[in-house]
Amino acid sequence: MKDKGILRHRILFGLLLILLSIFFYAVHYAAFRDLHHILIFLIGDIAFVFLEVLLVTLILHQVLNDRERRSMLKKLNMVIGAFFCEVGTPLLTYFRDFDKAVDAIMNRLAVDGRWSHEQFEQMRDVLIHHKCEIDPLAGDLAHLREFLIRERQFLLGLLENPNLLEHEEFTELMWAVFHLADELSHRTTVVGLAKTDYEHLAGDIARAYSLLLREWISHLEHLKISYPYLFSLALRTNPFDPDASAEVA
Repeated sequence: MKDKGILRHRILFGLLLILLSIFFYAVHYAAFRDLHHILIFLIGDIAFVFLEVLLVTLILHQVLNDRERRSMLKKLNMVIGAFFCEVGTPLLTYFRDFDKAVDAIMNRLAVDGRWSHEQFEQMRDVLIHHKCEIDPLAGDLAHLREFLIRERQFLLGLLENPNLLEHEEFTELMWAVFHLADELSHRTTVVGLAKTDYEHLAGDIARAYSLLLREWISHLEHLKISYPYLFSLALRTNPFDPDASAEVA
């Protein structure tokens, strides 16, 4: 009903503008009796409309859209950076300990500052095909539960960010992590659970872990290109590099 009212007002406003245009053309003709002059400017103005559409719609509009998109991506990358600083990197450490197949990718994930775009692409392909073997009893499930419960409000705050809608992969990762946090928070303890329950949690961990690995590699490449000083710290806190140290040697 509201949309119909808005449409009706727009139609009436359009008709009013047309009538005003006709009125002032009539006034011009009544005053000067010069139809030739009116037609010259009328046809000239109509001809310019097509150039105006070209300039405004196709060129200027595209420039503004590109600028807005760059601004949005910059804000989104800030959100992703905050996620990895607060939750993402610690989560990789927890998940790594659950993965019995981590040795297959451990050495290859020792990223260094000389990696090219092609190497990051190859690593993304490796991670897509990595078959993780999650054993919930191989790592510290209790500490993971405490960590995710503690960071629950932070995760909720990120989910409220409208910029996330522009990044489907990261949104999917956030939902996977939040679901795992939700599953663990609904259990008073993670000790002595049924085998089927551990298997269910293993599936939730594997989902979040796989998505997190791929997003982490993409985030590292972004830091390497845009923020070398943050990239340096990310390398020195790499959870897959046994020689990594936050201290600069």
